[in-house]
Amino acid sequence: MHIKHLPLAALSLAGLSSAQGASGTGQTTRYWDCCKPSCAWSQKTNSGKLIGTCSRADSPLNDNGATRSGCDTGGSAYMCSDQSPWAVSEDLSYGWSAVRLAGQTETTWCCACYELTFTSGPVAGKKMIVQASNTGGDLGQNHFDLAIPGGGVGLFNACTDQYGAPSNGWGERYGGVSSRSACDSFPAHLKAGCYWRFDWFGGADNPGVTFKQVACPAAIVAKSGCSRNNDAINETPTGPTSVSTWVPAATGSVSI
Repeated sequence: MHIKHLPLAALSLAGLSSAQGASGTGQTTRYWDCCKPSCAWSQKTNSGKLIGTCSRADSPLNDNGATRSGCDTGGSAYMCSDQSPWAVSEDLSYGWSAVRLAGQTETTWCCACYELTFTSGPVAGKKMIVQASNTGGDLGQNHFDLAIPGGGVGLFNACTDQYGAPSNGWGERYGGVSSRSACDSFPAHLKAGCYWRFDWFGGADNPGVTFKQVACPAAIVAKSGCSRNNDAINETPTGPTSVSTWVPAATGSVSI
């Protein structure tokens, strides 16, 4: 987990509005450790559904969450590369995040979606909808640790086992790679997510956010395989199950 350079004194960690789902002001960091996400274990959601995981070869595992994490001795379940962020438009992206919310637990945030509005840095004013796929013992309150390939492995590292990454992951262990060109040598399945950080995200370093819980886009659920039953809000997935990746008009868009 990437936790440096956080202006904690300046952060306003707002409370929660249970009638409308979680909302408030928070912080972001970034990571990609290749480990099986926490929300891929059973009994983490009110629907019994799990975040999908993949084999070392990045093929989906249909094991109902039974396979041990690649971060554990003898484990062979990893983050799936298709849980990388992608741009939906010039001002909106979809993705996944490790999450920790004030007054809540994994059973209330696993597989829930949150609309983040960035409030600082080169992405100020842009929005991102993320699905909670993981958590972390080193996260603060109202903290979104965005899953971005090349964002730093943080506390744990299964990327060396899965992809042959350096012993501390790609780039710095906390923070990851520092340039777009560093993404060029990444495994093919992870390149697009790494490039996203320097293209749509503008290389932002831990921008602040305001956030609110929203129904998950069906395009996110189609990739992760996880959704929740209704609780604080109507959790019914919205929109199409496939959304093209936005790229500048000169080059058009591609479907993923």
